[in-house]
Amino acid sequence: MPGSSMGQAFRVTTFGESHGGGLGVVIDGCPPGVVLDVSAIQAALHRRRPGQSKWTTSRQEPDEVRCLSGMFEGETLGTPLCFVVDNKDADPEAYRAWKEVYRPSHGDYTYEAKYGRRAWAGGGRASARETVARVIAGDVARQVLTTLGSVDVVAWVDRLHEVVARVDVETVSLEAVEASELRCPDEAASAQMVEAVSAAMEARDTVGGVISCVLRGVPAGLGEPVFDKLDASLAAAMMSIPATKGFEVGSGFGGTRMKGSEHNDRFVELSEQRAVTQTNRSGGIQAGISNGMPIVFSVAFKPVSTLPVAQATVNRSGESTTVDPKGRHDPCVLPRAVPIVEAMANIVLLDHWLRWRGQVGSN
Repeated sequence: MPGSSMGQAFRVTTFGESHGGGLGVVIDGCPPGVVLDVSAIQAALHRRRPGQSKWTTSRQEPDEVRCLSGMFEGETLGTPLCFVVDNKDADPEAYRAWKEVYRPSHGDYTYEAKYGRRAWAGGGRASARETVARVIAGDVARQVLTTLGSVDVVAWVDRLHEVVARVDVETVSLEAVEASELRCPDEAASAQMVEAVSAAMEARDTVGGVISCVLRGVPAGLGEPVFDKLDASLAAAMMSIPATKGFEVGSGFGGTRMKGSEHNDRFVELSEQRAVTQTNRSGGIQAGISNGMPIVFSVAFKPVSTLPVAQATVNRSGESTTVDPKGRHDPCVLPRAVPIVEAMANIVLLDHWLRWRGQVGSN
């Protein structure tokens, strides 16, 4: 499978570079007859777009989406969907000074090691700008999921640097997340996070953190043994997002500090669509297959690598030098990454749901 594609029944391929003509996505496997609301896709893009606040890059992109194929009279045809977004505020010349040097912790060196060349203007495919295409596909997936069942996917900033939020995964809502400028539904923690980002900006530094996500209303039975488990697919999807460095589901690494007698989720109730367990340390997934309980996972994001200060590095000849970026970058990626995490979760969920529906229908 090419590195720019994901999924089987619902297959997503993204294209475009950060400072090229634009970005886009081809979606194959979207069921026919789905009434697609393009304005809802546009609203999803506005949640991700740059220039939203002082906490994000100042790059001004309207991110206006256009559908080129796969729809007629507002409904999907079942043929490949193609959406594009033009780059309006690209500035490749601002990156020319970096052409011959490798920025610390970026993909400059590794892309060149792989391909023998790189798109030095803004990082090319390694740029977070590529996630525009993922958000488009994610909202298409979300809209299709509403035709299959009542599913609720909500992500939020759960930790920023050393500030940790207290959030109830059973009740957290999109409205509560969006009420916070940093997308943290815990008001007290959100205020502390604002202080942490402000302090980092003043110190000309950046901060990272953790985004958590809950998927409610997912039926039991989604996921494939052995190598294509639902949690494995979610992990691969989340770890493909730029700046990610960790993934855990349910109790995650914390579960290693418990005994089996403490960790086991005891069954309380069973129905055709789901199991109800006393606890949910499995995070809604057991043996790689959903059990009907809320699916809960977290994704770790590193601090932004581009700092507004001079950093020691080497050039393409291996000689010591410095790099002093003057571009437009986020001091913290977390707020804009929230809708990206949701988008990737929706894509994985729909892909496994369609595969499950095909298997159930064939029995």
